[in-house]
Amino acid sequence: MINLGKAKKYFKQYSDRYDPNISRIRLKIIHIKHVAANSREIAKMIGLSTEDQDLAELIGLLHDIGRFEQVRIYGTFNDRTSIDHADKGVEVLFQDGEIRNFITDIQYDQIIEKAVKNHNKFQIEDGLSEREQLFCKIIRDADKLDIFRDFLTEKLEDLVHMETDDVSIEILSPEFYDAFLEKKPLKFADCKTNMDFLVCILAFIYDFNFRETLMLVNEQNYITRIIERIDAKDSFTRERLDKLGSFATDYIKQAIN
Repeated sequence: MINLGKAKKYFKQYSDRYDPNISRIRLKIIHIKHVAANSREIAKMIGLSTEDQDLAELIGLLHDIGRFEQVRIYGTFNDRTSIDHADKGVEVLFQDGEIRNFITDIQYDQIIEKAVKNHNKFQIEDGLSEREQLFCKIIRDADKLDIFRDFLTEKLEDLVHMETDDVSIEILSPEFYDAFLEKKPLKFADCKTNMDFLVCILAFIYDFNFRETLMLVNEQNYITRIIERIDAKDSFTRERLDKLGSFATDYIKQAIN
């Protein structure tokens, strides 16, 4: 049995170990709560039982638990320069034993572990059961959905992880522009500029697993609002971002209709 009240209470106790005055800690606590809510909403929209909605919400609550130790130890959310935060989350939950403080029932452990581990990977690992795949897909959609919200409510410098003084950092690389229009997968590891990173975020629309998630993106008009928020001073980049926004909006409308 899943006791969400108990899980949420312990999450507060756990997150209170870390200084909420640190902007990245504050951001992550807010993000986790939204992802938990998104997970439940998606589970409900695709017709899952109340029990599975509870499980989806619990996974949302747990998915980024590795972020707290990542920031404490390394002072960054950049997995490329520190650790894989999803793998750290699995370690915290199942090697350090924190999972039993969130839920006493062990029947969901395998699903929770696989969902947390796979939520940030480029693709879901092979060999999972149908239910494991289902909850991996839900948390991946819920997480990406809230990253869109983050880009409208948080400071961009807290979200974009490029670390360079290069003045070209605000220019969109042509290969990223072309790949987006071709609906090709985009990898953060290939980013050369901040604008490349932002376009990787927009490309989440091609990776959503459920039509219902795209419906939520459309409902909030996320793509247009994010594009409008980006202050691209380079005219070449501004023009291409606007084109990408229109292309993405049309793609979403076609996908949900």
